[in-house]
Amino acid sequence: MVTTVTGTRTQTAKGLGRTGSGFPGNGSPKRNGGGDLFRKNSADRYRIGMWVGVASIAMLFVGLSSAYIVRAASATDWRPLTMPRILWLSTALLVLSSVMIEFARRNLKRLQQGAYIGWLSATVILGVAFLGSQLLAWQQLWRQGVFLATNPHSSFFYLLTATHGVHLMVGLLGLTYVLLRSRISADNEPGLVKRQGRTEAIGIYWHFMDALWIYLFLLLFVWRSQ
Repeated sequence: MVTTVTGTRTQTAKGLGRTGSGFPGNGSPKRNGGGDLFRKNSADRYRIGMWVGVASIAMLFVGLSSAYIVRAASATDWRPLTMPRILWLSTALLVLSSVMIEFARRNLKRLQQGAYIGWLSATVILGVAFLGSQLLAWQQLWRQGVFLATNPHSSFFYLLTATHGVHLMVGLLGLTYVLLRSRISADNEPGLVKRQGRTEAIGIYWHFMDALWIYLFLLLFVWRSQ
């Protein structure tokens, strides 16, 4: 009887060991697979949410640029604008900022926290410089006597550049938030996953702002420039 009881206990203990290996916290394949899926879903949520936001902004600018094209094609009072030269600097600053945020993203993947924060900070600085150069371009036009109601072309110029500027400021707020969170967030794996997801999302937005500005620049000063 004692032997039977001992054997039963031993068998039961072995059974519990096999059953317990599937529980979280024991390093099982089930747990690891679930963790990988959770990390992937966490990063994907940031990216998908940002793509939805980018799509809505793109629709807004498609509508505005369509109105611009129709108005320009049918207007008799359309006057070409003399492009402020500082807009070349604006374009260069924004393109360079896209390069900076890409460097930041790559350094984060390499777990180089210091370089990541440095490149992200450079992106913020270049974004602020872009907005400053845009204001200087407006001032140059004002000195030329070109205002919002001067002609349809000037009206669309101020509308399109102001709308883009507002969305770029939203991007700067997002960059600043990501930068601050990166300085205070934990260095464990969940914190790193969130940091990468936020950086990927704001990178998508920032690259879109860059591409959108180049499109507006060509629309305003190259298309039907004569």
